[in-house]
Amino acid sequence: MAEKALQESRSFGVRRIPVLRPLGWLARGWKDLMTSPVPGLLHGLAFAAGAALAIYIAGNRFWLLVGLFSAFLIVAPILATGLYQVSRRIAQGDKPGIETSMAAWKPRDGRLVVFGVLLGLTGFGWMVTSASLIIGFAGAPVNTPMDFLKVVVLAPTGHVFEVWLGLGALLAAPVFASTVVAIPLLLDRHIGILGAIFTSWRVVMEHPAPLALWAALLLAMTLLGMVTVVGLIVIVPWLAHASWHVYRDTVDTSGLSERS
Repeated sequence: MAEKALQESRSFGVRRIPVLRPLGWLARGWKDLMTSPVPGLLHGLAFAAGAALAIYIAGNRFWLLVGLFSAFLIVAPILATGLYQVSRRIAQGDKPGIETSMAAWKPRDGRLVVFGVLLGLTGFGWMVTSASLIIGFAGAPVNTPMDFLKVVVLAPTGHVFEVWLGLGALLAAPVFASTVVAIPLLLDRHIGILGAIFTSWRVVMEHPAPLALWAALLLAMTLLGMVTVVGLIVIVPWLAHASWHVYRDTVDTSGLSERS
């Protein structure tokens, strides 16, 4: 199966891009958001409401909030599927509305459902790991952001923060590499899940510098949105639309049949 998926991935090309191309993706993403703002802003409102709910549920258990927000970074690519479809329709000359983004959520395509379940399980696993690490090895309870700073980040003894950061990076890097173009590719073309994942890895390996810049932009802007919460209303759809252009700019899919 893996060999077949690898051959499927190699049946089409990956385009060369300059290092600063991620700035162009942001510009195109913003243009799509302004072209069809309603679906994007509604998605953003839903994400902001989810963040506010997470803050309420966590209460004075900041260790839980850290895990929830970390898990969000993992599952966000699949949650943005509807906005990839909006950008896809804009590129085809349509004027998509909220019904376009909602149609992408209909479980007609088992590939996207399976991918979503896998990302959800990964996010849940990291949330549990993060919470267990902080609860079990921090020198004192972590109930507030200041506690996290003093007890975990600036702890005079132990290496909880280093281990937490290292484990997070160890998980985040392959998840990013596996999803950066895979979900838009699955939405747009007829290709298997493994083939889409291998293609995503090819894009990252052939463009390490621009994709590292893109990852840094994603992280910085998402953290800004999380800190402000209301910032997610704009940042989430902006990054989602931009992510569609990452796929369209790096993957030459002319040899694959297009999904309707």
